[in-house]
Amino acid sequence: MGKLLKSVFWIAGEKSGDLHAAQVLKSLKKLEVKPHHYGIGGPEMEKEGFESLFPFERFNVMGFTEVIKHIRFFLKTEKIIRKKLSENRPDLVILVDYPGFNMRIARIADDLSIPVLWFIAPQFWAWKHNRIYKLKAYTRHVACILPFEPELLQINRVNCSFVGHPIAEEIELTTTREDFAARFGLNPEKKWIGFLPGSRKQEVKRMLPEFLKTTKQMRGSGYEFLISKTSNLPTKLYFGMINDADVKEIFMITGSSYEMMNHCDFLVVTSGTATLETAYIGTPFCIVYKTGTLSYLIGKNLIKISSVGLPNIIMDRKIVPELIQHDCNARTIRGTIEKYMDHKLLYQQMADQLTIIKKLLGSKSASTEMTNIVENLLKDRMWLHDESFTRTL
Repeated sequence: MGKLLKSVFWIAGEKSGDLHAAQVLKSLKKLEVKPHHYGIGGPEMEKEGFESLFPFERFNVMGFTEVIKHIRFFLKTEKIIRKKLSENRPDLVILVDYPGFNMRIARIADDLSIPVLWFIAPQFWAWKHNRIYKLKAYTRHVACILPFEPELLQINRVNCSFVGHPIAEEIELTTTREDFAARFGLNPEKKWIGFLPGSRKQEVKRMLPEFLKTTKQMRGSGYEFLISKTSNLPTKLYFGMINDADVKEIFMITGSSYEMMNHCDFLVVTSGTATLETAYIGTPFCIVYKTGTLSYLIGKNLIKISSVGLPNIIMDRKIVPELIQHDCNARTIRGTIEKYMDHKLLYQQMADQLTIIKKLLGSKSASTEMTNIVENLLKDRMWLHDESFTRTL
C-alpha cells in the first residue's frame, strides 16, 4: 500500500479569502479522504477545523507603503513556511488570492515538487501581467472566480477554470425590512443610505471621516444613515471618529452587512470585495476609494484598466459610478447619492444592470467546483505516493 494522504497547506491572508476558503473547507468534508488542513487562515476557516499557524491579523495589510512597513514580518514568515514545507511536505498547497506573498510561496512549493492550486486568480488583467507566466510555471490549476479570466489565461496555456463566485453561496437574505428596522432602531418608513468603509483599519480611518461629513451635509434630508462595522475592528475606532465629527443619528450596523446592503435604498461602498457583494444583492450604489498619496501615485502608473470597480470590470463598462482619491469627498459623494435617489430612471437602469452580474457570478457553485478540483489533484498525488506505481516510472 502507498502512503495515505494526510495534509493540505493553505494561505488565505485576508478576511474575504478566509470567508471564501471556509466555504470550500466545509464542502471538502464530503470527501472520503479527509486530510489535515493547516497554514495561514482566519476565524471562519478555523470553524471548519483548520489549524492556523500564524496570527491572521498580521497579514491583513494593503497598499504599497503599508506592505513595506511590515516587510520584516513577511520575510520571516516566508522563511518559516519554506522550512515547514521542506521538512514535512503536504500533498497539496492551496493559495487563496493574496498574490504579492502567495506568488513567492507558489515558487517555493513548486521547487519542492508540491502541487499548487491557486483559488481566486491574481488581477493580472489590471497590472503585473507577467504573473500569468508565473501562474503557468508554478501552479497545477488556477480556479477563477470572475467569468472573463479563464479565456485570458488559456491564451497563455494556463490550466484553469471558472468555478463561480463564492459570494453566491455566502450571501443569505432572510430578514425582512421591518425586522431589520426593529433590530437596529430604524424607521422603516424612511429611506436608508448605507456606508461601507471597508474591513481594514487603515481603510476605515481614511473612508469613515468622509462618510460622516457626507451625512452631516445631508442632515435634514429625511434619510437615515447606516454605517457597516466589520467585526474584526474595535467599536471604539468607529465611535471615536463619530464623536470627533459631531454627527448625530448615525446607526451602527454590526454583523448584518448583507442585510444592510439589501434593505438600504442606496449604498456608498469602499472598493473591494464588498462592491461585488453589493452588485450581487442588487442595491444601486457608488464605489469610492482613497489611499495614501504615494500608494495612489504608484498604483495610477501601474494599473492598466480604466475602471477600478469589479462590477464595472466584469461588465466592461461603467454601470456604477466611481469616486476615487481626490473625487472621494463629501461633496461628490453627496452629489452622487442625490443624483440617483432623485432620478428614478437612472436608479432603475443601474438596478437592471446589476441583475446581469448576479446571473454571471451565480452560474456555478464555487465550493462544489473547488471540491472536485481538489479531489482530482489529491488522486493524482495518491498515484505518486503508491510504491508499485512509482517503480514503473
